Amino acid sequence: MTGTVRKRGFEVVSGYKDKGIALPKRKTAKSAAYDIEAAEDVVVPPHGQVSIPTGLKAYMQDGEYLGIHIRSGISFKNSLSLLNDEGIIDADYYNNPDNEGHIVIGIMNHSSKAVTIKKGERIAQGIFKRFLLADGDEADAERVGGIGSTGV
Repeated sequence: MTGTVRKRGFEVVSGYKDKGIALPKRKTAKSAAYDIEAAEDVVVPPHGQVSIPTGLKAYMQDGEYLGIHIRSGISFKNSLSLLNDEGIIDADYYNNPDNEGHIVIGIMNHSSKAVTIKKGERIAQGIFKRFLLADGDEADAERVGGIGSTGV
């Protein structure tokens, strides 16, 4: 990649460097999304919720974000959903001082039985997307932290 400008992609956060974290991949040439795996074993309690670490961070260009979606297979088979419908990873989340931009997946269990998610299990999909700005947009603040740092 010498001389090539990096546009968008994934890296392993420093706390997970030696833990066998796989970088997300598309499974077919026409897939829109990159499959994201769980970085640790996690049990999602009945009618409960958990945050699942991925060990990953994502970099992208200004005017882009990474949309996070639950994989349909794990959702349908286990009655799971994302807590926030679509996770949005902003470009300035990368390498933030609070958590290095670590992507964490919030999962809700809608069933009456616990669901075990194993390290390496594909739990979510990430799609890089472009976005538009409204006329007169003057946002000029800089991110100062991790999850929820732009306001809760």
